[in-house]
Amino acid sequence: QVQLVESGGGLAQPGGSLTLSCAASGFTPYYAIGWFRQAPGKEREAVSCINRSDGSTYYTDSVKDRFTISRDNAKNTVYLQMNSLKPEDTAVYYCSAGYNWYGSAWYKPALYDFWGQGTQVTVSS
Repeated sequence: QVQLVESGGGLAQPGGSLTLSCAASGFTPYYAIGWFRQAPGKEREAVSCINRSDGSTYYTDSVKDRFTISRDNAKNTVYLQMNSLKPEDTAVYYCSAGYNWYGSAWYKPALYDFWGQGTQVTVSS
């Protein structure tokens, strides 16, 4: 069983930055850590994913060149550095963990085994 706790959300101005953290605890045999987000009235969408073993990453097109995912395996923590934030980035951000590495299918929420409770990110002036 893996427990995931997100932190770092809050209010940012357009063009600003936030860094989200996802701390994992418990038995942690996972390979994939993904970040997803869900805005009011919208479906949950994939943001980024990282392979815990080799550091391979994926990003959805709308966040490429603005967001950076990274990991610290010693701390069992994954980070999402978000720069140049836009109002459309406003959502609840969820961290997820999966037992496998899903490659090009990384964006499918159903593949992940564990989820955090989410952290709110609001981008507004």
